[in-house]
Amino acid sequence: MTIEDLQNSDARKAAELIMDAIVTQKLAPSQKVSENIFSDMFGISRTISRNLIERLIAKQFLVSVSPRVTIVAPLTLLDIKQNFTLRKVLLPAIFSLTAANVDFARLRELNKEIEAMQPILDDDTALALLKKNKDLNLLLCENAGYPLMMDWARQLEDTAMRIYWLYLKTQKRFPYSPDQQGMTIDVMKTDEPHRIKTVIHDILSQTEERILNTIFSNEQFYTQDLKV
Repeated sequence: MTIEDLQNSDARKAAELIMDAIVTQKLAPSQKVSENIFSDMFGISRTISRNLIERLIAKQFLVSVSPRVTIVAPLTLLDIKQNFTLRKVLLPAIFSLTAANVDFARLRELNKEIEAMQPILDDDTALALLKKNKDLNLLLCENAGYPLMMDWARQLEDTAMRIYWLYLKTQKRFPYSPDQQGMTIDVMKTDEPHRIKTVIHDILSQTEERILNTIFSNEQFYTQDLKV
């Protein structure tokens, strides 16, 4: 392995650790970050820290508020509405394109693993479940044949993890029910584009409502940034 390969591997691992910290709010919404903070928290070089800050700003997980100040992207009700609106536009269309080529054996395996991880007993399990669900959704997207569409799906899924974290921490379970997960698999197997789009849109709408109801019923979320 070359030095460049090692550096790339270190950067990928560091990027995952930082995103995990953003999702779990170890790096809280609107918290100030810097090269030094990342170096101290994650044991990485300032060069890697600088590159990752630039990358995360481009992906809107960090926000540059001035030449000298960078913060974790806020997490507000508007962010939730925006994420679900975009996912309701994009995911039904992607799923309808990929239905004929989905690895259903792997899909059912991931779904069983998600079910087995509930109820949520600790933060490590909660994070692992979110990553598993992201893998499941990206598996449904991966054969769309449009790289840019896949990039959008990844970014929306990463933001969805931040949103779902709020639900997992307060409800100790995943916002999708086992029936909904099974319904997704069943409708994908029909390979009927219109039906797939309708079912996936409905499931996302129900999940959005479930999450918003949880936020509105918990006083701890009565702040601009949604923190747990």
